[in-house]
Amino acid sequence: MENLVEEDVKFYIFENRLKTFDGWPFDKDCACTPENMAKAGFVHTPTENSPDVAMCFLCLKELEGWEPDDDPQQEHKIHSPSCNFIALKKKVEELTVEEFFKLQRERHKRIVSKMANEAVARFSEAAKQRRVELLKIDLQEE
Repeated sequence: MENLVEEDVKFYIFENRLKTFDGWPFDKDCACTPENMAKAGFVHTPTENSPDVAMCFLCLKELEGWEPDDDPQQEHKIHSPSCNFIALKKKVEELTVEEFFKLQRERHKRIVSKMANEAVARFSEAAKQRRVELLKIDLQEE
């Protein structure tokens, strides 16, 4: 249970977000350095086809196609204006327990919503495939 809690909150800490940017394609002479990405709330979530995918640990917004002069804070505000991390007026370390739990509640709402949307998409795709199979059977019987 303790590992689950630790895993759930570890990205509130800047250093933990920063550690995920190992292999990040942009460095010193760029606006989107690993440090700036982590300061903006992002964690590096690369895929085989997209080495520059980054996701906000709080709002779960994923962005890719980064360019050297992209400002992570600005891109985060543009693509996820309602993100609570971007709206913070103080450092995470200065949050009250109540403020922290409010952020966690919003984060969990987004996680559940994302999971539900993914499940609906999988179900819809399976239903489409089943419909195609049934239509093939109907055509064969005629």
